[in-house]
Amino acid sequence: MTSQTTLNPEAGSQFHPASPGSGSGKEGRVRRSRFGLLGELASRVSSFIGLCFVGVPALLLAADAGPWPVSKANDWLAKQGWLVGCNFSPSSAINQLEMWQADTFDPATIDRELGWAEQLGFNSIRVFLHHIPWEQDRAGFLKRLNEFLNLAAKHHIGVMFVLLDSCWHPFPKPGKQPAPKPFVHNSGWVQCPGLDILKDPARHDELRGYVTGIVRHFATDRRVQVWDIFNEPENRNHISYGQYEPENKAELALALIKKAYAWAREAKPSQPITAGVWMGNWADPAKLSPMEKFCLEQSDIINFHSYGSLPVIQKCVQNLRRYHRPIVCTEYMARPQGSTFDPILGYLKEQKIAAYNWGFVAGKTQTIFPWDSWEKQYTNEPPLWFHDIFRRNGQPYRPPEVEYIKRVTGKP
Repeated sequence: MTSQTTLNPEAGSQFHPASPGSGSGKEGRVRRSRFGLLGELASRVSSFIGLCFVGVPALLLAADAGPWPVSKANDWLAKQGWLVGCNFSPSSAINQLEMWQADTFDPATIDRELGWAEQLGFNSIRVFLHHIPWEQDRAGFLKRLNEFLNLAAKHHIGVMFVLLDSCWHPFPKPGKQPAPKPFVHNSGWVQCPGLDILKDPARHDELRGYVTGIVRHFATDRRVQVWDIFNEPENRNHISYGQYEPENKAELALALIKKAYAWAREAKPSQPITAGVWMGNWADPAKLSPMEKFCLEQSDIINFHSYGSLPVIQKCVQNLRRYHRPIVCTEYMARPQGSTFDPILGYLKEQKIAAYNWGFVAGKTQTIFPWDSWEKQYTNEPPLWFHDIFRRNGQPYRPPEVEYIKRVTGKP
């Protein structure tokens, strides 16, 4: 559900006779009888004018608040072609804050690593933002975003920006970020917003300027391909920070995502907005959670995550086809779980589904280690990398895997 303004046809149209205090006795009755008809006519004219100059914009606002027509969404897909890439953060950043804060923004590493993405034939990347750099220095943040987009465009790569995220550390803080915990998957990644804001619905509006400001600034920028509003909004991070997560996180996140969608629509982006479903396979519409129902019904394009094998992804796609909209798979590829480039990337291309694997260059996020590294002790590189494609020196983890990716993308 999006925030809509509903026009009440009764509002302002009722004739209200003069109150007892407007006249009394014969004089008052004569005044009312003499001017009653004229007063009613004036009231109705006023009501009509109100409908023309207030109601119509309200109706237009309500119309703009919903998802794109299916035909517009599919036209977008036809113009974009097949999008393929990864979830990208430079190997020098442990999280979104280290990536975007002025002191640690690293264009040299970004440029180098996007060059490797170009060599694979990637034409799109999914990139996480955060509200804290916006609050610190919005002009500087926008400048860095523009520089990043220029670097991506240099390598013929477009960008899907992610505005909010419920995964991993629930208490983000500005400034210097912690060093990675040895051998632990995503030990420093932070939620956006943190739980201090998410748990207090009265504070949700603090994010409005960030969402509308970013989306409006790049609303017609062809370098931006998609707006992913909220990553895994109801994720309670059971294996890492579950002890801090509120029991009603799904309800809190639903309240926020509804506002965030309305804020993003308010900025009138030319790009589609979306948010992903990420648990189950969504076979039965009657069993969708309120969050899943909202994301699937209010998004311009359908967005899902799956770290399962090919049959699992095929079932997901089959069930999501009922929405008749373009589909983007914004997270996949976890080797030990059977989620591998071969054959999943080829299948997604065949189905014209945009594909974004998690991870690119092994670095400070340490996502070569599996999720269970939060519970199980690792002391060396795992025998099979969980995510990521390249080592920090640019050497592929698995050369045959890289060759497969290039064959699918058509990169010589």
